[in-house]
Amino acid sequence: MASVNLDAVVRSDFGKGAARQARRDGQIPAVVYGAGSEPQHVLLPARETTLAVRDRGVELVLNIDGKTVKTTIKDIQIHALNRTVDHLDLIIAA
Repeated sequence: MASVNLDAVVRSDFGKGAARQARRDGQIPAVVYGAGSEPQHVLLPARETTLAVRDRGVELVLNIDGKTVKTTIKDIQIHALNRTVDHLDLIIAA
């Protein structure tokens, strides 16, 4: 399984408007689930993330506030017309 390292930023703003603004700024909204913890909302760099998720079996290693979290892709939401990644759901790998 391939592994890609990405720097993630914790999201503080939520909703449709905040997600659209993040996409305009070159970031992809994502949610990290699992390990018995609360879901964590993050922003990922659009270019690097888009290239990484071409392979659905890739392991994304996120650097969130100095902590390393290994994740796998649960779901990818792709824009119907632009074919760009709109949102990711990630699960913490065991």
